[in-house]
Amino acid sequence: MAPRKAVLVVPEPPKKRIAPNGVRLPDPIIEGELLTDTAQKTWKLGRSIGLGGFGEIYLASDEINKTVKDDAKYVIKVERHSNGPLFVEKNFYIRTAQMDMINEWVARRHMKALGMPYYLGTGSHHYGGEKYRFLVLPRFGIDIEKVFIRHGRRFHIKTAFTLASYIIDALEYIHCHEYIHADIKGSNLLLGLDTQAPVYLLDYGLATRYLYRDGRHKEYRHDERRAHDGTLEFTSRDAHIGVHSRRGDLEILGYNLVQWLCGRLPWEGNSDPEQVKDSKTQAMHNIPSFLNNCFKTFPASSCSAPLSTLCG
Repeated sequence: MAPRKAVLVVPEPPKKRIAPNGVRLPDPIIEGELLTDTAQKTWKLGRSIGLGGFGEIYLASDEINKTVKDDAKYVIKVERHSNGPLFVEKNFYIRTAQMDMINEWVARRHMKALGMPYYLGTGSHHYGGEKYRFLVLPRFGIDIEKVFIRHGRRFHIKTAFTLASYIIDALEYIHCHEYIHADIKGSNLLLGLDTQAPVYLLDYGLATRYLYRDGRHKEYRHDERRAHDGTLEFTSRDAHIGVHSRRGDLEILGYNLVQWLCGRLPWEGNSDPEQVKDSKTQAMHNIPSFLNNCFKTFPASSCSAPLSTLCG
C-alpha cells in the first residue's frame, strides 16, 4: 500500500473589514497591547467595543499590570496613521478640550455639567507591520441612536427637548472656541455614566475652524470638494454646498430633533445628495408644510420614557 502524501493546508488570510463608507478598517489589535502616548504615559488595551467609519474603539486602562475589565474608565480610538479624521479630531481635542478648560467653563457659568468629552492622550503605535494613530478619551454609555431604535424610533417630547438643550450647551462651548462640529447625530451622542453629564457630543473628525488664526472669519464660499460632508440625512444646507457654519450645526440638530419626535425625516432612504439637498431647501422654504408632512399627528407626551430612564 503506497504511503499517503502529506497535504499542506494553507490558512486563509483574514478577511478585510470594510466600513459602510467603503474604507478598509485596520486589523484588530490583541487585548493587552500596550500603547504609549506623546506624554510617555502607557495605556493597556482591552476588548474592542465598536467599529467606526475609519477605525476601531477599545476599552482601555492606565493600570498596565492588570487585566482591562468591562468596567474600564477609558476608551482608545485607533485608526491607520494615514487616515485624516482622527488627525483632525486629535488636534481639536488638544486645542479645545483640555480638562481644565472645560472645568473653568462649567464653573464660570455655574453649570452642573457639560456634555463635552475631555482630552486624555494621543500618540502613534506600530502593530502588525502598520502604523496607527490613537486617541484616549473617557468612557461613556450607550449612544442615542441605539436608544432611539430601542424605544420604537420615537422619543418622549420632554426627552427630545432635554437632549437638544444639553447638545446646545456643548455647541456653545465648541462655537466659542472657534470650531464647528458638522456631524451631529444619534450615534455621535453618548449617554453619561454615574456622575457624568446626561449626554455627550463626540466624534470631531469633521470639526472645522470658522476663523483664521488672525481672528478673521472665513469667507462663505462654495467648495465642491467638501460638498455634502457629514451624514446625508442630517447635513445642513450650507454643508451640502461645502460650507460648514455655526448655523449649520443648529440646522443639523433641528433635523435630529424632528426625527426624534416624528420617527422619520421625509428624505430618509434617498441616497442622492442633490435630491436630499433640494428636499431640505424646499422644506425650509415652507416650514409649516414640512412639519405637517413629518407630524401626521402631534408627538404625544406618552410616546416613550423621559431622559432619566433611557439607560434602563
